[in-house]
Amino acid sequence: MDMNLFDTVSEDIKKAMLAKEKEKLEALRAVKTAFLLARTESGAGGGLTPDAELKIVQKLVKQRRESAEIYQQQNRQDLADKELLEASVIEQYLPAQMSEQELETALKAIIERAGAKIPSDMGKVMGVATKELSGKADGKAISAKVKQLLSEG
Repeated sequence: MDMNLFDTVSEDIKKAMLAKEKEKLEALRAVKTAFLLARTESGAGGGLTPDAELKIVQKLVKQRRESAEIYQQQNRQDLADKELLEASVIEQYLPAQMSEQELETALKAIIERAGAKIPSDMGKVMGVATKELSGKADGKAISAKVKQLLSEG
């Protein structure tokens, strides 16, 4: 039986504890806490779908990157580095991100299917694109590429 992300993270916490990897441990505990919170929220029924787990991991990475940006603006590189380190640890639980070329190819196909031709058709494309490419590409990257492709149209 495949381990779900929760079990994988729990296993990795044990390994990080044994290896005394303090920073990695903090990042992994944050993931586990987020999973546990999501599990206890109403309607989760104590379990999480792989898709829900993925969304949580993406959110945690995004939060760390945004915090790092703020810290950098405040000239607190020490704190920014900690956030970026945690982001890189957590990111390992995401599926491999699409390359620029793969993203463009996938989006061209979605644009074609949606019958989108002009920039105002962006809404038609974004719903499908974010759903299909969830976890494989960043929302901002998807949005920027769709905008570019539709304006070239």
